[in-house]
Amino acid sequence: MAIIDPDIRKAETLPSRYYTDSEVFESIVSSFGQHWHFAAHRCQLLSANPIDNPLKEPMLLTKEGDEIHCISNVCTHRGMLICTESNDKRRLQCSYHGRTFDLSGQFRSMPEFAEVENFPSATDHLPTYPFAEWKGLLFNTISGEDFDAFIQAVDARVGWLDIENFTHDKTRHRDYEIESNWALYVDNYLEGFHIPFVHGDLHQVLDYDEYSTELFDGGVLQIGIANEGEPCFELPKDHPDFGQKIAAYYYWLFPGLMLNFYPWGLSVNLVIPQAVNRTRIVYHGFVGDSSMLGQGAGGDLDKVEAEDQFVVEGCQKGVSSIAYERGRYSPTKETGVHHFHRILTEQ
Repeated sequence: MAIIDPDIRKAETLPSRYYTDSEVFESIVSSFGQHWHFAAHRCQLLSANPIDNPLKEPMLLTKEGDEIHCISNVCTHRGMLICTESNDKRRLQCSYHGRTFDLSGQFRSMPEFAEVENFPSATDHLPTYPFAEWKGLLFNTISGEDFDAFIQAVDARVGWLDIENFTHDKTRHRDYEIESNWALYVDNYLEGFHIPFVHGDLHQVLDYDEYSTELFDGGVLQIGIANEGEPCFELPKDHPDFGQKIAAYYYWLFPGLMLNFYPWGLSVNLVIPQAVNRTRIVYHGFVGDSSMLGQGAGGDLDKVEAEDQFVVEGCQKGVSSIAYERGRYSPTKETGVHHFHRILTEQ
């Protein structure tokens, strides 16, 4: 693995192989099960809900009243996926041979198995996985770390928001596939350095000189300050940023979760690696104040996304060139990128 100097003034960026080498890609992505990933907002849930996030393991979130389970989506008979889309059925039934389970994953019945000895056994139930909830947002993992530590920095700044009562806006859902390595997309997200050059409209909304970046274990917070007359949060008096015109809180949590809080609500971005040079980007939108939609830093996310995709796809071609190996960091504008690269190389 590469070494990133902890002194940003001396450090070089990731070697190009991190963006172009399939073995490096597979080594990094195979560790994603050790981290927490966004699964859904509680308001999205039906009885059974396949999870779409960077974990390669097929999983379901199931809901019985207020009780939620995170279980395997793989039938214990022959390995067929049980559920391919969300539904409100009261049981899970494999479409291959009819094996059924309750919503907690417990085996219930199976045709043509009356003569099978020692059946059913514990291995016929669906395995369960760790999951956690924070203010209506649900997260899952395979092996996981301390969830409270994972979400602590987010809760400290935006825990006062009524996120559990935000509503899912299906019209804000997006699913893109881009020709770029996943880490290049994260690199781009983690700095406001490019805003004046890439995002002309956003630059008119945000005060570039006051844009700030804060680092914490496992993540980065970028704070966008509104220009005069632009929408901003009405912060409570005991808030650490009270008196400032905050237009947006941009959170990145390793490896590829982005929680973007605006006065209108929350945009969740999932960075889902597909191959060394291909990535899915999935957007979920949750609205708290519909009167603020279309305004400020979160006003035209489609345009910002298209501009970002143009840049990262161009960078993918560039880092694949024999002319490029490593670059340097701006000590004032790229601390978030440097922090990400240090986390990535220390895994």
